[in-house]
Amino acid sequence: MIRHINHIAIVVPDVEEALSFYQDALGLKLSHVEPNEEQGVVVAFLPTGKSEVELVEPVDTHTGVARFLNKRGPGLHHICFEVDDMQATLARLDAKGVELINREPIIGTGGKKTAFIHPRSACGVLIELYEVTPEEPERRRERVANWRRRLRVRRRVAIAGIRAFLRALRQKGGVTSEAQAVQPQAEARRRARQDHRDRGSHNLS
Repeated sequence: MIRHINHIAIVVPDVEEALSFYQDALGLKLSHVEPNEEQGVVVAFLPTGKSEVELVEPVDTHTGVARFLNKRGPGLHHICFEVDDMQATLARLDAKGVELINREPIIGTGGKKTAFIHPRSACGVLIELYEVTPEEPERRRERVANWRRRLRVRRRVAIAGIRAFLRALRQKGGVTSEAQAVQPQAEARRRARQDHRDRGSHNLS
């Protein structure tokens, strides 16, 4: 049985650029961004009630998502429906003659189950079926926590770089200030020597 739409996946060439519309203009709130090394993508998650919009940027040119982007350009990649019983759902669809890409569910990390329906049976749209496991909420919290830790590390590295730059700038400014302080003294000595020579020339004449 279909419970609700779990997410809508949109392929984009650049997640940050896409967020300028979906987050900044449309007003959706960004939950987190995480890489999916198995699929060679980076995904930005934007919750919308019980569902999510997923902005998917391929980072591996040899993946199906990258080929989709190169062939069709950015746009809707698939719609994911959450089901309460994957095996029963697949059996019912198969009995109705629906073309299944996966007749058996794919077992992913944490035991999650996914399967895909071919676009030919779904009016040209790739359909994903997804069965949530009891471990999924905890896995999601762990992913969000890891993402936040990575952000904190990057922020500290960036701050350290800025501080090092400012220290170097201050040191350069200190040297410049000292040089500027020496210049009037050197000018005064030069003028004194010139006055001395002028007086000597006057006495000779």
